[in-house]
Amino acid sequence: MVENGSQVEKSPLVLGQPWPWQRAVKRLVDVVGAAALLVLLSPVMLLIGLAVRVTSRGPILYRWRVVGLNGRPFTGYKFRSMVRDADTLKEQLLLDNEMLGPVFKMRADPRVTGLGRWLRRYSLDELPQLWSVLKGDMSLVGPRPVFPHEYQRFEPWQRRKLTVVPGLTCTWQVNGRNGVTNFDDWVRMDLAYIDNWSIWLDFRILLKTVRAVLKGTGH
Repeated sequence: MVENGSQVEKSPLVLGQPWPWQRAVKRLVDVVGAAALLVLLSPVMLLIGLAVRVTSRGPILYRWRVVGLNGRPFTGYKFRSMVRDADTLKEQLLLDNEMLGPVFKMRADPRVTGLGRWLRRYSLDELPQLWSVLKGDMSLVGPRPVFPHEYQRFEPWQRRKLTVVPGLTCTWQVNGRNGVTNFDDWVRMDLAYIDNWSIWLDFRILLKTVRAVLKGTGH
């Protein structure tokens, strides 16, 4: 847990120090779940890829260069939901950042395409990240990875959020994702997940994620 920005003693069963069987079960769930979803959703992913191709200029997939466990860089993939030069245009939007802290969040981001808004609403742009789960760069559940320049601006206590494998979904995404405007609050949610982790907690978050996706609460 974290109080007033300082780290206090953690439970011996936190995700950062799980028993071997817990780590094995979590990885097994990741591999089986990601593989099954990739097979089952492959027709949907094919249709999304075609839609991205015909509705805007640019590649189908966005190369998502981020950092994960202990700040280790990796490249993931998302369906491109923004205009082709979105990363360059981001510099012009920094003053419109709606998240207090080192990360950038903007709900009415003008870089998002028409199709991209729909994909983000139902989190369909995230589907290619199942490959990152299968590879082991990500887990189905865990704190979200961040961009390297954002990680460099983290305060020491905030970096503990990436002392575990980052996830496709997390507590932040199913509990107040669109209402959290202070990065400190986001990190505290991640640390609460780490300190109270269990297999059953992951399953509860996954069930909440399904409900959130069906409701279309993403941005």
